[in-house]
Amino acid sequence: MAQETTWRARRAALFDRLTARRIGRLPETALLAEPEPRTIGLFARGRQLVSGDFLFSGHLVEAPGRSIWDVPEGNAMIEAEVQGCTWLDDLAALGDGKARERAQAWVADWIARYGSGRGAGWTPGLTGRRVMRWVGHAGLLTRGLEAPARAVFLQSLARQARFLSRRAAAAPEGLPRFEAAAALVHAGLYLQGFEAEIEPGLNLLNAAARGWIDAEGAIPSRNPEELMEIFALLIRVQQVLAEQGRPTPSDILGGIERAAPTLRLLRHADGALARFQGGGRGAEGRLDQALAASGIKATRQSSPRMGYARLTAGRTTVIADAAPPPAGAASADAHASTLSFELTSGRRPLIVNCGSGRSFGTEWRRAGRATPSHSTLGIEGYSSSRLAAPRRRKLGEVEYLADVPSRVIIETNELRDAHRLELAHNGYQPTHGLTHARRLDLRGDGRALMGEDMLTTMNDADVARFLRVQEGLSPPGIPFGIHFHLHPDVDASLDMGGSAVSLALKSGEIWVFRHDGTVEMTLAPTVYLENGRLKPRAALQVVLSGRAMSYATRIRWSLAKAQETPVSVRDLAQDRPADSDEA
Repeated sequence: MAQETTWRARRAALFDRLTARRIGRLPETALLAEPEPRTIGLFARGRQLVSGDFLFSGHLVEAPGRSIWDVPEGNAMIEAEVQGCTWLDDLAALGDGKARERAQAWVADWIARYGSGRGAGWTPGLTGRRVMRWVGHAGLLTRGLEAPARAVFLQSLARQARFLSRRAAAAPEGLPRFEAAAALVHAGLYLQGFEAEIEPGLNLLNAAARGWIDAEGAIPSRNPEELMEIFALLIRVQQVLAEQGRPTPSDILGGIERAAPTLRLLRHADGALARFQGGGRGAEGRLDQALAASGIKATRQSSPRMGYARLTAGRTTVIADAAPPPAGAASADAHASTLSFELTSGRRPLIVNCGSGRSFGTEWRRAGRATPSHSTLGIEGYSSSRLAAPRRRKLGEVEYLADVPSRVIIETNELRDAHRLELAHNGYQPTHGLTHARRLDLRGDGRALMGEDMLTTMNDADVARFLRVQEGLSPPGIPFGIHFHLHPDVDASLDMGGSAVSLALKSGEIWVFRHDGTVEMTLAPTVYLENGRLKPRAALQVVLSGRAMSYATRIRWSLAKAQETPVSVRDLAQDRPADSDEA
């Protein structure tokens, strides 16, 4: 499978390069209209770019006066991020004369360096992302240009649109294909001479929405942030079609209608996405903006979607991973996070997962995927899902998951005074003969979460394996740890002689973590891995450590607001800027 994937990827890259270089000069074109920009970035990052501070994929380059294309310096991840031109969103957010000058100069430099078909940016996905930005920010990029410079810009845009007309259907499934198809539609709507590309672009987008977003609004990667980006693209296409009096095809509308309830389930009380399977929290306000634009009204969520379950009461949300991670080709960014959860109180994250370390290099990426980096139980030295064997796991730096739980059980119940979620997975059955079961009860007023974790054998074969694994262990018993990762803004301290942990939020709320005394509790260091920062942020985690010595080991714990914490809190404390480089 890996060899076939490698061969297909190499062949696709070869065809991309050949296609890009064989596109000759095209007839003169013009913008049919100047669309309103629909992707706006961060003002602070725009200011950094203008001053010559380039922060991409966790790497900071201070290069005043240099071109943005000098930044990658052989780093493939940074090169891909820069080639997609999403930094134009940040310059547009700044929006002053200097930002316009930088945007125009860097786009002109791209045309000079790569416009003939060279460089890493000539893939359908990256070209689609870049075309969407060039068209969306056409006003910023053409305002004040002399006629010759404007003609060069439009000619390059036309070459990229022609490339998409030939290669969009070859884009990898998932977000790259959506980006390529959506850009082809935009080129047809806004670029003179490309009107014939509207229908092929819509047909490709139709097929992608129909085949990639299933009946419950799920995508194969189970990555919430990827689903949000796809959703936002579909919404954007719907909007531009409506502006020009064109109907939106039914499959695109269907994809929007299926994805919206899933994204609402994955939305925390603070408006951000739950961080699972390699996805981040998403740009601030982006999820709410897309959901509002969809026009699809919120409904009460009770059933799991895309393998995630949600409990909500009062100002508290709990979102849990209630399915196996994807396996095979869809697992390139998958995490061993089964049965982990995140908890947010109001607009303050409390319990989190560490997140994707992809932007901080291979080792951080691998560490972020492991079970101990998630708020769940893990057996020492093992993850609930494992990477494929080295001889068949690599495609470049991609590592796939092979051994994932074959069975995950989920059951939700409404109790008299609580919302209950019961989960179990058999990821440790092949290695240790143990099944992990977890029960979460969120009190009806949202002021307490009661939890129970259990490791148990299910049959005689499990018992035999459990006993065999224990042979020779000293001290006896299989070591495990239950991790509760805290957001970096949570102030944690041991209390009541070490029998409880006091957790203070910036809102002024106080939560208290306790356990039943059957395990050892410690407050240990951890990290919060967040894209767009220079390095991981230091944080703390509560760890319950013990050893499974019997056929059923049970640990009970609770997380509750302190009695003096009021029901309603005026949360006026300012958040740290999203692009801060502090650890």
